Amino acid sequence: MNVGERVKFQFGTQEKEGLVVKIFSKKVYLKVDFPRHPGKLVVRPIAELEGKGPKPQKKKKKAKKEKAQRKEEKKKEIQNSMEKD
Repeated sequence: MNVGERVKFQFGTQEKEGLVVKIFSKKVYLKVDFPRHPGKLVVRPIAELEGKGPKPQKKKKKAKKEKAQRKEEKKKEIQNSMEKD
């Protein structure tokens, strides 16, 4: 990877192409043309672009049903403890 090369990288759910502007020991600065922001600089780790490092995983949202069940269980526990007193 050298300055001036075109590199494809993952951006959200799609793949974008950018021009390498600066290279440091662990980071790369890419110039990307977005529809409303032409020439925007995006910083990416070199390991992510070369495919060596693990991709960051997004946290999954917990289901509403699970949360509701836990709330009900807590309420029952509190009611049981109050009845014992």
